[in-house]
Amino acid sequence: MMGSLGAWHGREWLLGLYFLSHIPITLLVDLQAVLPRDLYRVELRNLRQWYTEEFKDPLLHNPPVWFKSFLFCELVFQLPFFLIPTYVFFEVVHGGCRWICTPAIIYSVHTMTTLIPILSTFLLQGFSKASCFRGQGPKTFHEPLFHISVYIMYFLIPIILLLFMLRNPYYKSEEKRKKK
Repeated sequence: MMGSLGAWHGREWLLGLYFLSHIPITLLVDLQAVLPRDLYRVELRNLRQWYTEEFKDPLLHNPPVWFKSFLFCELVFQLPFFLIPTYVFFEVVHGGCRWICTPAIIYSVHTMTTLIPILSTFLLQGFSKASCFRGQGPKTFHEPLFHISVYIMYFLIPIILLLFMLRNPYYKSEEKRKKK
């Protein structure tokens, strides 16, 4: 029983680290595509530019409108939410919060849904020919695989979160609502 309990807490720490790490990535890199340029120091703009040029990430280099809409959702809905599970999953060792289940399920399904077109773009898009990417993007077989390996984490961790919320008895509500 203790090994099983330790595995559950290990998953909670993994999820806490995922949300904690997502905060600076979102603020410092991702949102540069939708927020005014003047909000970011030149070093951060250079970091994003280096990443997009070095790794040929067309979604961040020249974000299409559909990708910007996902980033806007990340700003408005996900970023404020990141703070809550970061606290909850680190605090769970000391008592936790069962109410996180429903918001976590909503987050995981939303995030997995947004990753389907993102991953499909890397799998199926001919970047050198697509006018919206202006010839920028992966040109070799290995380059889109790199992007898939980066972005897939944002699909797999939400799957783990979803399954964790649905299967972990701790997060299932023990109270039954009374019918009036």
